[in-house]
Amino acid sequence: MMNSIVDIAGLRVVRGGRTVLDGLDLAIGPGVTGLLGPSGCGKSTLLRSIVGVQRVAAGTVTVLGEAAGGRPLRERIGYQTQSPSTYDDLSVLENLRFFARVLGLPPAAAEDSLAAVDLGGHRDAVVGRLSGGQRSRVGLAVALLGSPALLVLDEPTVGLDPVLRRDLWELFHRIADRGAAVVVSSHVMDEAERCDALLLMRAGRIIADGPPGEIKAAQGVDDIESAFLGLVADDEGGEAA
Repeated sequence: MMNSIVDIAGLRVVRGGRTVLDGLDLAIGPGVTGLLGPSGCGKSTLLRSIVGVQRVAAGTVTVLGEAAGGRPLRERIGYQTQSPSTYDDLSVLENLRFFARVLGLPPAAAEDSLAAVDLGGHRDAVVGRLSGGQRSRVGLAVALLGSPALLVLDEPTVGLDPVLRRDLWELFHRIADRGAAVVVSSHVMDEAERCDALLLMRAGRIIADGPPGEIKAAQGVDDIESAFLGLVADDEGGEAA
């Protein structure tokens, strides 16, 4: 891919004695890329590999020209996990200021992130007392600190109401518009249409890679869910052969 931000070659990951990813080749460029597939298909493992916190058995993962997990990438990647990664006994603003200091960023960075996720009205609220959706937004705010060139989000819209989901997807596109790569995992197929590009995943393999329109056209259908089901049927047929 031209101007790729993430390059993966021959990636193999084994967890608990089971091969989760086997020989994955992939390139991700600027824009919003959706990583979609059923729970347990390896999405989180792939994202962890991109961020550099996953032990890999073979292959290479390069981000912005550096080996994934390398020190030079520390301030250039934002990562939000499915599980909360903030401190429950601190306020929203205290969390953001703490992580900003860790990254060597000025205090204003915390304020910028707070505004980006529309949590200004909860700046002094203790994180442990927030709703699940609000806590998710605090985690996103942390990931946004420093305007990262790569933003990796593991199911950031789970459990959120439709209005907030819409607002967050608009935010993802604003971030991508400045040239960043935003990788968003989801198991909800209707979010696929919000992406510039898609990676459809099944059983640790990428079974389709491209813009939503191209994937649908290749399958001769009008929605991504039908395209995914068609691809799964083709994949199963290939395995049987």
